[in-house]
Amino acid sequence: MGRAHSSEKGWTLGSQGAGMAAPNCSAYRATCISHVCHYYPTFVLLYIKSDNKVELRPKTYLTSVKLYPAYKKNEAGFTTCPSLETRYTGEPNNRAVTRRPADIVRTRNPGACISNGGRRVVKALCAYTARAESDISFRKGDRMEVLSDAEPDWWRVLHLSTRREGLVPANFVAEESSVECEDWFFPHVSRKEADKLLLAEINPRGTFLVRPAEHNPHGFSLSVKDWEEGRGYHVKHYKIKPLDNGGFYIATNQTFPSLPALVMSYTKNALGLCHVLARPCPKPEPQMWDLGPELRDKWEIPRTQIQLIKKLGQGNFGEVYYGKWCNNIEVAVKTLREGTMSKQAFLQEAAIMKKFRHKRLVALYAVCSQQEPVYIVQEYMCKGSLLEFLRNGEGKALHFEDLVYVAAQVASGMEYLESKLLIHRDLAARNVLIGENNVAKICDFGLARVIEDNEYCPKQGSRFPVKWTAPEAIIYGRFSIKSDVWSYGILLMELFTYGQIPYPGLHGKEVIEQVERGYRMPKPVGHYLPDDIYRLMLQCWDAIPEKRPTFEFLNHYFESFTVTSEIPYREVQD
Repeated sequence: MGRAHSSEKGWTLGSQGAGMAAPNCSAYRATCISHVCHYYPTFVLLYIKSDNKVELRPKTYLTSVKLYPAYKKNEAGFTTCPSLETRYTGEPNNRAVTRRPADIVRTRNPGACISNGGRRVVKALCAYTARAESDISFRKGDRMEVLSDAEPDWWRVLHLSTRREGLVPANFVAEESSVECEDWFFPHVSRKEADKLLLAEINPRGTFLVRPAEHNPHGFSLSVKDWEEGRGYHVKHYKIKPLDNGGFYIATNQTFPSLPALVMSYTKNALGLCHVLARPCPKPEPQMWDLGPELRDKWEIPRTQIQLIKKLGQGNFGEVYYGKWCNNIEVAVKTLREGTMSKQAFLQEAAIMKKFRHKRLVALYAVCSQQEPVYIVQEYMCKGSLLEFLRNGEGKALHFEDLVYVAAQVASGMEYLESKLLIHRDLAARNVLIGENNVAKICDFGLARVIEDNEYCPKQGSRFPVKWTAPEAIIYGRFSIKSDVWSYGILLMELFTYGQIPYPGLHGKEVIEQVERGYRMPKPVGHYLPDDIYRLMLQCWDAIPEKRPTFEFLNHYFESFTVTSEIPYREVQD
């Protein structure tokens, strides 16, 4: 991040990236900026007030700017700092990235922008233990200078305490002067995810977090764990609204120049909130997409590095084991049963999983394909499949809102596949895995195919699960995103009946005949299922594929679904 100097005309920006040019933009140099005109994926369009013209500049070497007095004590005791940032947040459907200037947040470190001499310094969000010779270990709060961020997943840094140089996972660090460094800020958490994190038993009343607002591009939401007699523990949500001058407020009679100032004030006095802000919610460890930096491009690993510890069950094409990589990192290992599928087809499955990344998809780490049986090494989910979790595990005690949360997570993952023109073809509760805090992720892409058009026709003799498969796929072999939507409706029935077998009492051939005649599973008896959700399930089972909802819609539906008694946002009286 470049050094910023105040100027009567605007901001003068300097950077160690000076002199770098881009298509249709002049060489980057220290310049007086009036305002940002537009954001692009790689560049920003700036109005250069000193030159009275508009130019493209590389986004990575600039910081979004607004004119604020530098180094001035505000009423909360914080020192303002002109180091700003661009924050990225996804639209509700998660298909595209919305680019916008970040809200103005003053740093707690008054010298972070200037005293670093133009260096880009990041701070560790949590601890990390090195896994290879090329990466370095660090503890939470350690400061590091970024030497290169050319690779999106692994940055080369200089540890400012140990003076060691090496690679670190990029999502384990954040700009030192940014709000992302705050323990209470959760940049990629939805309302339902916030509820789940805060309601963990270890969190006392008053545990809180701040997250970007889902419907206000410049606002935030404050989520606080509370307790009331007759209701027990629950979460209350408050809107943090932006001011025109860059400040924030919850109640109009209490305004603050920054998010840290607002949070600090409410840690001392509730000021109308349900409770004082007692402590930040513990953050889950960031997702790792590779076993180590040396495997980020090369994913064939020696079989000797994998230790199979416990058999977890049978998969579609072999067995599934709990194991460890290099006696250290927990992994799940799928094996290919000889003769059931070609090695090439199995590796195609692995290639698909490795290519696509989403927090609701199980991460693929590596493969061992040089000898039989072939291993596919992937992320370990400690609570197993959703089906077994609902039937035999602690999932039997899940409340209705917990089931809605699982439905939203699966829809989110499928929306991502939908956006990538990837069809799953075997979406079912058995192919969803559950981890800590009831995190759900989709697995088993053995039948998935990347498609150029809207549908995929399987080869002669392909087998598929009849009770989960759309009629056009059973009869004509036409698999599409819409046939996955049908399967999702069946998965919802599994979910809200705690693992009940679909179409109880009917066999495969009977299911095909009945569904063709217009039969649909009735609303279950003995399980709570609101009429609205059942009607949605019927829409997923529409005989005409085009009339079925999109996963974008389904994701938004369950993310927005609230229990009748729940108040979306609390108001604080002035």
